[in-house]
Amino acid sequence: MIVITAPTGNIGSRVLRLLFDAGEDLRVIVRDPARLPDSVRERVEVVVGSHGDAEVVDRAFAGADAVFWVVPPDSSRTPADGWSGFTGPAAKALAAHGVGHVVGVSALGRGTAVADRAGLVTASLAMDELIAGTGVAYRALANPSFFENLLEEVDSIREKGVYADVLDPDRKAPLVAVADIAAVAARLLRDRSWTGFADVPVLGPEDLSPNEVARIMTEQLGRPVRYERESLDDLRSTLIGYGLNETFVHGIADMKHAKDNGLDAGVTRTAETASPTTFEQWCAETLKPAFEA
Repeated sequence: MIVITAPTGNIGSRVLRLLFDAGEDLRVIVRDPARLPDSVRERVEVVVGSHGDAEVVDRAFAGADAVFWVVPPDSSRTPADGWSGFTGPAAKALAAHGVGHVVGVSALGRGTAVADRAGLVTASLAMDELIAGTGVAYRALANPSFFENLLEEVDSIREKGVYADVLDPDRKAPLVAVADIAAVAARLLRDRSWTGFADVPVLGPEDLSPNEVARIMTEQLGRPVRYERESLDDLRSTLIGYGLNETFVHGIADMKHAKDNGLDAGVTRTAETASPTTFEQWCAETLKPAFEA
């Protein structure tokens, strides 16, 4: 029995489909079962509620062999409370029910000089330690930024030909498609021969700078797109203006600052850490339809 958290999310929904199609016995934790595909909802066990709730995870983890763990970012909470606080009840339930294996969505940066001041990433890495401390075999999917983050920029790209971030325009860094993260997670959840605690980097096929991202978008969308660098202060002001928790906003800014200072550069890309989806492919299959919608 494999338990999937956040089964309607960007990564969890893909993990669910891969494991469902492979014929695995599945249980999902979901607030709203109606958001599950009809064909899936009828053939998996459904536990209704939040996986941050102690009673919910206690029910869901009973008899489970493995868990796919995702913490949904909550901009109303501090980073530490959002990751380790949210995960606390699950950690107790994992130990209580003797769950053998957990695969979690985490981040690159462990062991780098900036890992202890990387905001949301620092909180995510602390969550990994909390889960591993229960004694389960744990694999933390160590991810860079997602291609899918650019979907938040579609309106700006369409209306202004601009996408913005705070990173050095020429700093190369790994980027990854969520579909590739899901594929690695599904593989690990099906083949549970691994033991202990380890990071599993998922790095995409190549490093790209913001300027290179803009160039590829220009080619794929058929219209000029340029990168515009904004300041960390402007980022903070904008996000606080949206009503986000101020500590959470500082966590985002600290993460961005750390990424601009080598947070994602601590792992070498190899055949094992690379993933297949190119940015060009993702633009053609995902960004362009969203841009044209």
